[in-house]
Formats: sequence, C-alpha cells, structure tokens
Amino acid sequence: MVQMTYREALRQALFDAMTEDDTIFILGEEVGRYGGAYGVTKGLIDDFGEDRVLDTPISEAAIIGAAVGAAMSGMRPVAELMYVDFIGMTMDQLGNQAAKIRYMFGGQTGVPMVLRTQGGTGRSAGAQHSQSLEAYIMHTPGLRLVMPATVADAYHLLRQSLRQPDPVVFIEHKGLYTLKEEVDLDADEVPWGQAVVRRQGEHVVLVAYSRQVHHAMAAADTLMESGVKATVIDVRSLNPLDFKTIQTEVERVGRVAVISEGVMTAGVGAELAARISEECFDYLHDPVIRIAGEDIPISVSAALEAGSVPEPGMIVDTVRRLLE
Repeated sequence: MVQMTYREALRQALFDAMTEDDTIFILGEEVGRYGGAYGVTKGLIDDFGEDRVLDTPISEAAIIGAAVGAAMSGMRPVAELMYVDFIGMTMDQLGNQAAKIRYMFGGQTGVPMVLRTQGGTGRSAGAQHSQSLEAYIMHTPGLRLVMPATVADAYHLLRQSLRQPDPVVFIEHKGLYTLKEEVDLDADEVPWGQAVVRRQGEHVVLVAYSRQVHHAMAAADTLMESGVKATVIDVRSLNPLDFKTIQTEVERVGRVAVISEGVMTAGVGAELAARISEECFDYLHDPVIRIAGEDIPISVSAALEAGSVPEPGMIVDTVRRLLE
C-alpha cells in the first residue's frame, strides 16, 4: 500500500505504463517542462525525454488530430486537453474521426489513444473553464468515457485505459487532485467498465460518479444520523456503463436519486434516470430523482459557483423529500 494523491496516482500510472510500453507517448500544451496545467506530467520529460513528452502549439484540434494519426500508425498517444471546456474545438477529430475509424475501416484498424482532460467546478475559474461536459462524450458512439472518483481508481483505470483498443476520454475532476488515499498498486484490476457499490443501505440508492461520489458519501453519513441508510454506487465508467449493478441495487431498494455535476437538461443524469425508469419501473416506489447542476453558466463567484452544483446538503434535503 502506498499513500499518494490523486495527482500522484495519475503520474505513477503514466510512468509505469510508459516504462512497460515504448509506444506510449504524451502530447499537449505545457505537458513537458511545465509539467501540465495541474502538475500531473511533472518530471516525466526528465524520465522519458522530449521525444515521448511533447509540448505542442496551442491548438486543441492539432493535438487530437496528431494523436488520432499516431494511434492509427501503431502508437498509443496520451493527449492532454487543459480543460474539458475546449473539447468542442476537437470534435471533428474526436467525434468524426477517432470515434468512427474502426467502423469506417471495417475493423481493420482502431484508434488506441487516451484523451486526458479536467472538468468540474471548485476553482472559481469562470464559465469557460468550469463545465462538466461528459454528456458530449457519452452521446458519441465509439468513445469510451472514464471518470474516476478515488485515488486508486485514478491509477488503475488510467492503466486500463492505456490498454484499450479504442479511444478513451479520461476526465479528471479538478477538485480531486489533492485527494490523498492509500493505494495498492499491485491490486487485481476490476473488469473494464464495472461500477462499484461504495456503501449499502435499504432506503435509497444514490448513483454518482467523479467528485459527486464523495458528496454522496458525505450525504449518506448525514442521513444515517436520522436512521436513513443509503446505498452509494460509484459508476466510474459512463461508457461502457455497468447498468447491471445499478439495476440490481435499484430493484432491491426501490428508490433512487441520480447525482451529476453536469447540467440538468439532457445531461448524464437524464440518461441514467430514463434508463432506470424504463428497465426498473416495476420495482420503483417513487419516480427517479435527478440531482444535477443548474442550467446556467458557472459563475466566477465562489459562492455562486458552489450553489450551482450538487453538494452534500442539497443531496440530503432532496432524499428527505423523496422519503416523505
């Protein structure tokens, strides 16, 4: 067991993978000498050199375009976008090319690349640097989508992502980089795309991912004080989606709230809620509740920013209303 931060776990995953596989290389803005916007790639250029840790021009389209071409040519690029907010500038390369190459070429070639990026709120970065755009990715067939909530998952899921035959978008919540936990680097890896039940109870199921898993766990602690026992599911991967774990717990309990930092309208929460309603309808005691971000641009004001996305108190209040 090694104690490390979320940031250090990501760096260790990259170091270990690059040591084992010399086809893996990193490219992005300021990923080399500067060490990345959040310090994840710090020092890797000293270990692997400028040929494998490439500082690129400020062009998101060029970064992803180069990664797609390299992946099709036998390499395993790890492309970093400084913020998920910039992903719209890459959607031709990512959505029209990387996601569709295997289909368009009849399975003869794929795009084994990882796009690392950062999303979410918590740093007063303003409306253009604080969004949760995972629904963009989840909506696009051909793209895998991973959003780890724990330090252990940051390490193991990135290692797994770097072995996939198709493009993986790996979104790290910017509010988790300093999270510190003990990690077993040699632990057996869970099956790709498998969710995990972080806590089990019999009154309500809370389905969450990324930083909202921690908010759900904190809410569950508060609810326990009044005798309400909540199950907390960490989805971990939105594509592939382990719906079987969600279905099993929802059918056992009968009440569920889906929690997402993304906006309410047409978001991940809406998709999960719709599917639960369709496939678990006969077991539900009440309608599925969505707890999600406001349909507004994120304010640079710390107070307004915090109030625009779910937090433990909001989850507690919503669950209590659901159980009334």
